Amino acid sequence: MGNSQRRFTTGLGIVGVSVLALTGCVGDMEEQGGDEADCSVYEEYGTFEGAEVSVFGSILDLEADLLNESWADFEECTGISIAYEGTSEFEEQVNVRAQGGNAPDLAFFPQPGLLSALVEQGHVIPAAESVEANADEFWSEDWKTYGTVDGEFYAAPLMASIKGYVWYSPSFFTENGYEAPTTLDEMDELTAQIAADGTTPWCVGFGSGSATGWPGTDWLEDYVLRLHGPEVYDQWVNHEIPFNDPQIVEAMDRVGDIIKNPDYVNGGFGDISTITSTDFGDAGLPILDGECALHHQASFYAGFWPEGTTIAEDGDVYAFLTPQESADGELAVTGGGEFVGAFRESEEITAVQTFLATDTWANNRVSLGGVVSANNGVDPANAEESGQLLVDAIALLQNPDTTFRFDGSDLMPGAVGANSFWSALVDWVSGDDTETVLKRVEDNWN
Repeated sequence: MGNSQRRFTTGLGIVGVSVLALTGCVGDMEEQGGDEADCSVYEEYGTFEGAEVSVFGSILDLEADLLNESWADFEECTGISIAYEGTSEFEEQVNVRAQGGNAPDLAFFPQPGLLSALVEQGHVIPAAESVEANADEFWSEDWKTYGTVDGEFYAAPLMASIKGYVWYSPSFFTENGYEAPTTLDEMDELTAQIAADGTTPWCVGFGSGSATGWPGTDWLEDYVLRLHGPEVYDQWVNHEIPFNDPQIVEAMDRVGDIIKNPDYVNGGFGDISTITSTDFGDAGLPILDGECALHHQASFYAGFWPEGTTIAEDGDVYAFLTPQESADGELAVTGGGEFVGAFRESEEITAVQTFLATDTWANNRVSLGGVVSANNGVDPANAEESGQLLVDAIALLQNPDTTFRFDGSDLMPGAVGANSFWSALVDWVSGDDTETVLKRVEDNWN
């Protein structure tokens, strides 16, 4: 998938939505800003007069405003000013800044593979004991592992997303007698039925500036996990089997049965050729006009619907998870998130990094709307203003029976996961065959 959170935030400017309006949080934030902070919550971090900690990430626009709101009380009570800077070119710029000796104090890494690369280059330092203690208390072992390199812990998780949601119009489904599928075969049947009834089933967009192609990687990762299970998924991500293993070919062809079928895409935009030029942030919007019926995108797409859109089972839009191969199969989902790594050490940097790994910060941020977290100290009810979908997403992440796998492209080496894999999906949807593009990625990895 590559760069989970940036996909959310860069799209906000594209579609002109307001997360605050979507979640009904404007009044709450104004009231919150007028309240005096309860500094007893922050006493453990100490006080620092005039200290500043710089933070670099891919989170932009209104989502960045919500970040600043989420730690405002911490700043007031500790005296630490958190100077957040966001960019849509995070992958490139964090490397440039680190190698040029101009690294920030902290960075929010949406790709564990990129974090690992900067650790190996000697730029990111191990996390303090207090950060690791919070990771142990509030996060699962899997999530902690994503911030660990060669057995040493460097970065605690921040926010999260669940991939593989399929967005749709409940009223359109009701009017036509459609039901959410419970297996991949049923989703294929639903797709064919919608097309037969005269509506283009799917709207798809791979566009994302220099990261164009990542939405296609999400499709493939979902299908690898559902068709072949977590063991094969892990082998593929870790290159223990070739990138073009027959099982991966099968999964990609299964995706192609949908998004390379001219009868099934690209509702609201044109033919298959428009997939690469359609920005992912815009891609699902034709659902609201009945120009397509289905859109594959993560939980964070809740923030892309225009102001006033109701996200509910009986609302304007809702979503179901891409189903498993078998209705009674183990629930397995893919997802993403950010990890907070430090480039230098100081007491104030450690205080900020420690705070961001707590349930206090996670509940603050979830309460402001539009995001979810896998922090096990988060109360799912804090997401109620954002709608039941995000409440359920948090519960799903916290459920020990859920098999969760981090987005594969984010775990792969950057030259693959954030480069040749993305471009391969662009070439594939533009006409190249499955075997050719997968072999190209395999050769690049080698």
